Amino acid sequence: MNFIDTVKGSMLERFYPAGWDFEKILQCVSNAPETVTDRQPYWNKDFTPVKCASLGDFDMMMGHEIANEIRKARDEGKKLVLILPVGPMGMYRWAVYFLKEWNVDCKHVYGFNMDEWSDSEGNTLEPSNPGAFENAMKQAFYGPLGELTVPECRRNFATKNNLPTYPEKIAKLRAEGARLITVFGIGRVCHIAFWEPHFAAEFDSVEEWKKQPYRIAAQLHPLTIEQNAITSFKSNTMLVPCRANTIGPGLFLQSDRIIGGCDGVLGRGMQWQGMSLWMTLRYGPDMWVPSTFMPTLPGKLFFLEELAGPLVAECN
Repeated sequence: MNFIDTVKGSMLERFYPAGWDFEKILQCVSNAPETVTDRQPYWNKDFTPVKCASLGDFDMMMGHEIANEIRKARDEGKKLVLILPVGPMGMYRWAVYFLKEWNVDCKHVYGFNMDEWSDSEGNTLEPSNPGAFENAMKQAFYGPLGELTVPECRRNFATKNNLPTYPEKIAKLRAEGARLITVFGIGRVCHIAFWEPHFAAEFDSVEEWKKQPYRIAAQLHPLTIEQNAITSFKSNTMLVPCRANTIGPGLFLQSDRIIGGCDGVLGRGMQWQGMSLWMTLRYGPDMWVPSTFMPTLPGKLFFLEELAGPLVAECN
C-alpha cells in the first residue's frame, strides 16, 4: 500500500495542491537515479542539470556560475539584472571568492531579491532582523564583496512598496540591453521564489498565470512553512511567517538564463528535495507545479547527486 492507495478519506485528501496528478508524480520518482539527467522533449536545448557529488562541490560550482555571469556581463559592457534567492545560500561565499580573485566589481549589477517574509498586509521584517532576507543578503553577499559590491542604490528587496516597482525597473534595464539572470532554489511543493502551486486555481489559463509579476502577502502552503522551519529555523515552526511577498512567473520566466540549485540533504540518509527535483525535471510544464517551467529556459540546475535517489524507504 502507498499514499495513493490510502489518501481518500484521510486528512491529506485536500492538503496537497488540487491540480497535482499523483500518478504522474509516482512515475517521476520511480525513475532510476542514473537517468535523472536524461534530456526531455520540453527542456530548452541550452538547459542542463548538473550533478554535484558533495555540498562543497555544489556551493563552489553554483557560486562560480554566478560570478562568471557577473564577469561576462562586465567584459561585454552590459548591465546585469540578478534575481536572487535566500536559499540556497552557500554559493554566495564562493561567488564572493571568485569575484575578489578576478577583481571584478559589481557596479553594473542590479540585484532584485525574489521574496521576503510578510504579514497579512505585506509588511516585512526590519532589515536588521536576523530572519529578514535583506539582512541575509547583506551578510552573505553584498557585505563580503567590500569595495567590489553592488551599489546600495541598485539593490532591491521585496518590501510592500518596492516589490511593485520591480516590473518597470527590470523592463527599463532590459530595454537598455541588460541581461536577466534568475538564481533560484526549488521548494518542497515546487515553488519558485514563494510563487506557490495553489495560486494556479485563480487562473483560467497558463497564459494568464505566466503574466503575473508579483504578489504581496502571498499565502504560503503548509509544506513551505515546514520546509523553512527545518532548513532555516532549526525546526521551530513558531518562527516562520505564514505569508510572504514574492515575484511571480511574469518576472522569472523572462530570464535570459537561469542558475538553479537543489541541496536539500539533511544527513543520515534523509532528505527533503528529491521528489521536488524529479517533479521539476520530469512532470512537464504545469502551472500547478511552478518549477516545471524552469527546464524550458536556458541555464543550469545544480543538484546534489544523492537527491536523485533511489527514493525508497530505508530503516534509519
